[in-house]
Amino acid sequence: MYGKARNQEKETKEIGLFVIKHSNPVNRLNAIWIMLAVIFFDQLTKILIRVKMPIFQAMPVAENVFGELFRISHVKNDGAAFSLSLPNPAYNRIFLISITIVAIALIAYMLYKAAHKIQVIAYGLVLGGAIGNLIDRVIFGVVTDFIDVDFPDFIMHRFPVFNIADTAINIAMVLLIIDILFIQENKRIRDNNVTDSSPIGDKES
Repeated sequence: MYGKARNQEKETKEIGLFVIKHSNPVNRLNAIWIMLAVIFFDQLTKILIRVKMPIFQAMPVAENVFGELFRISHVKNDGAAFSLSLPNPAYNRIFLISITIVAIALIAYMLYKAAHKIQVIAYGLVLGGAIGNLIDRVIFGVVTDFIDVDFPDFIMHRFPVFNIADTAINIAMVLLIIDILFIQENKRIRDNNVTDSSPIGDKES
């Protein structure tokens, strides 16, 4: 029994904090559906904002309840996520498009190597968010942002305006952190326990 358990554990190869194992086609297909859903809702909301709201207009959401906490604000972002930008807009566009394409290729490779559902979901969200903002940057040269939330902080008057694509990417980052800190760590502990509990003769073989 112990020998069989050890052989099963050898099928999974650990590299750093990630467990590398090919995900099956169903998992990868789920990531593609997640990616397409993010792209669809991201582009749909951006189109509605561009059509219905003049640039720089801000509209409070449920102002009687939340005051100025939540707003829909139509802004254009020629920089990176959350309106972070480099000094030259032309360089921004070329540089960020190039970086995004490289990132998409890297995430697609990581999806191919994904070990379980949380990683598949996270990579699908990242791909959808990256492609959603890439579409804006290629077609318009800028990204449409509109979600305006006044998170409490001591640095900025308001949190930078963002969009559905940014939200998907950040949710994915949270999922990957959970995966690294808890799921992969627990698996390493279980693997160590299986190895330590193996009979001496089995260890030598």
